[in-house]
Amino acid sequence: MGAMPTSIHIGPAGPSPEDVVAVARRGAAVRLTPEARAAVAAGRKRVDALAADPAPAYGVSTGFGALATRHIAPDLRTRLQASLVRSHAAGTGDEVEREVVRALMLLRLRTLAGGGTGVRVETAEALAGLLNAGITPVVHEYGSLGCSGDLAPLSHVALALMGEGTVRDADGELREAAEALHEASLEPVELAAKEGLALINGTDGMLGMLLLACADVAELLRVADITAAMSVEALLGTDRVFAADLQELRPHPGQAAAAANMRALLADSPVVASHRGPDCTRVQDAYSLRCAPQVAGAVRDTLAHAEAVAHRELAAVIDNPVVLEDGRVESNGNFHGAPVGYVLDFLAIAVADLASIAERRTDRMLDVARSHGLPAFLADDPGVDSGHMIAQYTQAALVSELKRMAAPASVDSIPSSAMQEDHVSMGWSAARKLRRCVDALTSVLAVELITAARALDLRAPLEPAPATAAVRDMLRTRVPGPGPDRHLAPEIAAAARLISDGSVRAAADSVTPLA
Repeated sequence: MGAMPTSIHIGPAGPSPEDVVAVARRGAAVRLTPEARAAVAAGRKRVDALAADPAPAYGVSTGFGALATRHIAPDLRTRLQASLVRSHAAGTGDEVEREVVRALMLLRLRTLAGGGTGVRVETAEALAGLLNAGITPVVHEYGSLGCSGDLAPLSHVALALMGEGTVRDADGELREAAEALHEASLEPVELAAKEGLALINGTDGMLGMLLLACADVAELLRVADITAAMSVEALLGTDRVFAADLQELRPHPGQAAAAANMRALLADSPVVASHRGPDCTRVQDAYSLRCAPQVAGAVRDTLAHAEAVAHRELAAVIDNPVVLEDGRVESNGNFHGAPVGYVLDFLAIAVADLASIAERRTDRMLDVARSHGLPAFLADDPGVDSGHMIAQYTQAALVSELKRMAAPASVDSIPSSAMQEDHVSMGWSAARKLRRCVDALTSVLAVELITAARALDLRAPLEPAPATAAVRDMLRTRVPGPGPDRHLAPEIAAAARLISDGSVRAAADSVTPLA
């Protein structure tokens, strides 16, 4: 992976997806480039000129939303911005994860750095200072409709910049924002004209969660190829269906990549070779084995589409009104979260199906009628022992939950702001459920991993392929091999951790690097 940079430089063009993950998850520092400071300063000059103009300008000299018809006198405009943030910081529910809040803070900073929002340089620097001090505003689960941006979540961040509300400090302790800022030698920001609006009017929360989910799904896809290959071996399946010439008949790039991984993982497998001869009477494997590359490939192609949308969104300026280079300040609808909401929902569908096919493979390994010689439920003494019977129940429960979460959030819309905001994206809700989907897929793959590894052990003296054997051997450092029944929950949790921390993929990569 390489060493993490000491700081991420934020310019007008914005950070890369990898930069977002580094700041969100690994605490990388951020620095505004000189180009970004110049762009921000230029944008601010245009807002100052607008504030001095007697003509009304939305969010500068007017109220917000359905209250945009109210003209605000100059001496009330500072209060206008602070009032906006305080009233919009109306979230409720559980705290959102630290990595999500850091991602949305970074992405809002990225938009500010483009100069199109009209904030002051010191306000942008203050947001960077909050990130670098490890101060995380408390943001709540509910509050965003995914239109006019993630208003409530971003308002809780802006509130902390003002020295109000609650935050988590670098040690994770719950603190009053003013106290945490003081200890970090940061000054609260007194918002100037338009700055409150600029800090809260963006799709940064849903985009941040999309970028984090894309990184997770990319890794889980490789793990799914690994566990599928182990299941093919354990169930005495064939690798011939993964041949490159067969895959080329249907030229989807994701399918080609998944099949290539399966071929590499099963290369030189004594288990597969043991039933390759004329004595084997089975003509075709079940779909959950034979079609693994088709399903995992379709997930890859869905992920590629989601990543393309995320890249475009990273290059966008999301604010309303927006300050243009020619001096105009124009209202627009770029804050609508539909482009992001759709792909968040699309990924949830794909993740659910990837988990579903993995559960079907697990179930086959436990059924004596379909496992080709394995003991019932892989139990040590079937009847006395239940083996992995209930581990599959757990998978089934997770897959059932995933199917419910695959229902799209983005088709819903509840009008708000006295019908001024009469169609919203619900993209934040789509992002929140996708995070739960990713966690559920990780657990489903963990069950397939420990089940397939146990089944391969039970095929002894036949040995698995070098790559799948390396994964099994790595797993055995945390999860014991076959034996009488024991407490399975810790073993599933251990396998999930090995998936999440990259150990499973690294073990396979040590033999054959995966695509």
